[in-house]
Amino acid sequence: MLNRAALTVRPLQPYIDWALGLDDSGLAPQPEDEVTVYLVRDYGYDHEIEDILKLVFEEVFERELEAWHTDEADWPKDRSFATFKRWFKIEMHSMVEDLCAGPLIDDEDS
Repeated sequence: MLNRAALTVRPLQPYIDWALGLDDSGLAPQPEDEVTVYLVRDYGYDHEIEDILKLVFEEVFERELEAWHTDEADWPKDRSFATFKRWFKIEMHSMVEDLCAGPLIDDEDS
């Protein structure tokens, strides 16, 4: 088991509405689409989750926006923690198992 927790976020209606408002293609992310799994600090108790989220939400929010639209000028101005929680369904998982034999490699370090 890894000394990490897993965080996933799924788009809720405000995020979908933002994506739809970017152009007239009618394309938008859907809650059932594949999501990115973010490894975050491990935790032992549920009351620690909020503190962990407050540490990482800005980066996660920006990564989720950038995954859909790279022009930061079109990103929402209000990227507060409250907005993050309105825009995404947040899931935290404390049990992270690595079933691969090889080492973990961060491709951004290469």
